[in-house]
Amino acid sequence: MRLVFSLRIVFVLLATGVLVLPSAGCGAKKKGKKGSGLTIKQQLDKAEAESSPDRKAAAYAKVARSQLASSDKTGAKVSVGKAFKEVSGEGDANLFSPRLVDLAELFVAVGDKKQARKSLELATTLATDHGKIEDPIRRAKILAEAGAVYGEKTKGLNDSKLAKEWLEKAAVEADAAEARFRAEALAAVAMGYTKAGLGKDASGMVGKLEEAARALDEPRAKAEAFAAAANVQAQTGNKDEAIALLAEASTAAKSVERSESRAYALLAVAVASSTVGDNKQAISLLKEADKAADKVADPETQKTVVDKVRSMMAEIEKKK
Repeated sequence: MRLVFSLRIVFVLLATGVLVLPSAGCGAKKKGKKGSGLTIKQQLDKAEAESSPDRKAAAYAKVARSQLASSDKTGAKVSVGKAFKEVSGEGDANLFSPRLVDLAELFVAVGDKKQARKSLELATTLATDHGKIEDPIRRAKILAEAGAVYGEKTKGLNDSKLAKEWLEKAAVEADAAEARFRAEALAAVAMGYTKAGLGKDASGMVGKLEEAARALDEPRAKAEAFAAAANVQAQTGNKDEAIALLAEASTAAKSVERSESRAYALLAVAVASSTVGDNKQAISLLKEADKAADKVADPETQKTVVDKVRSMMAEIEKKK
């Protein structure tokens, strides 16, 4: 199943409930997945033992997030550097390009914007290199995510010129996508614009996104598409239109049966509700998402979803 909004597209959420000593590799116990009890050094060793460059990069990035959550920025910088080294050479662009966008966000978080820019440059080069990524939807999503990181003021590079350039290219790719998947691509681009602080530039594509959303049969995809459209409408001052779209998004999200998909759909609608200014409704939706997340069978997947939902709940609670 395609994931329209990952943590990387919609939010940058640090892991919660993690406790390690400030120095990477110092042998301190950390609280991560229940029952793991791995020290940072053990996690790094485990990352090094992964079977492929992309898996190694993902593992190092996970360690970096844990280190950031425990205020070990120095250790996190080393870990994300190791992750970058794994995916900066020859490899599958379908795997390397989105991973490099993810790492760019982490480089910003550790204070290395120069390296973040280098990671984004490599990611976009791979994504646009003819024939390396055949799926226009995947290209659109990668370029939209890269554009968002370029444009974000606090969690990105605050470079609106390059953000707009890559988001415009992402929009072209989205328009070229097969009709039944177009809403997914358009939603990613719309969210990229809003994250980059360029919501007004995305207003022209909202009509396309709404049309594509109504043509969808799958309720999670429909909920996330409507939520993305509502988010853009809210950020461009069209509150009434945003509220109407949120009603459709909420109805679709609540009709999702599979627990993990239901949690993500409700999470997307909650974020859009908060953007509109209805934090009370957002919290209510997040509580429903939390219940759905608790029902996810796979322990690691469950932890990921629960962390995302509860992190967003904590952020919104601060606004109340």
